[in-house]
Amino acid sequence: MRARTVIAAIALAAMASSASGQTLPPTVSVTGEASISVPPDLAQIDSGVTTEAKTAREASEANNKAMGGVLQALKNAGLAEKDIQTSRLSLSPQSAPSRNANAPFLIVGYRASNRVTVTIRDITKVADTIDVLVGAGANEISGIGFMVSKASKLLDDARSEAIADARRKAEIYAKAANISIGAPISISEETTPGPIPYRKMATRMDAAAAPVAQGEETLRVSVSVSYEIKQKAQ
Repeated sequence: MRARTVIAAIALAAMASSASGQTLPPTVSVTGEASISVPPDLAQIDSGVTTEAKTAREASEANNKAMGGVLQALKNAGLAEKDIQTSRLSLSPQSAPSRNANAPFLIVGYRASNRVTVTIRDITKVADTIDVLVGAGANEISGIGFMVSKASKLLDDARSEAIADARRKAEIYAKAANISIGAPISISEETTPGPIPYRKMATRMDAAAAPVAQGEETLRVSVSVSYEIKQKAQ
């Protein structure tokens, strides 16, 4: 199966060369992978306030007042304004079934919601920040995201390991196909460091201390490398 894969790659390279009118050497293409595990140094909390009232104005005013208290509490706790960002505002009617066939639903009130994303640059203060949010009136906390701020720099060693992994795989294929490989013709990184996926947590309505485990994040890099086929192995 491996030999067939190499032969197919060689055939595709030859076809591409013919179609473009250029003479390109046959190649062996593989993907090299590597990873590194590091503790996160940033966290983001998605939180907010939701209020309900009979009228849209009442719901909006109550929400603005409650959210104002939350934002002030965050600033009093030492968070910079740049680390507190509004992520969503909404005001929507709430309906209930009606006995009137011509109007099957009645508007019985309104719900206002204001959500913010809080960036925490001191990872040891995640639990304290959650307590500040809840104590100030935030009644929704839907997720925590842990991140590594300098992921690309930390991945430099992994990039070298990914190239070595690609060479190892290419040599395995070359041996199986009775060929030898030369220097790489092309190298491309297929993945780049990005935000760590959100880890959902239950909505907190009480002010008890929040247990938070940051753990470690695994950063991965993947490179696609094409090696020139020098000659058939002896």
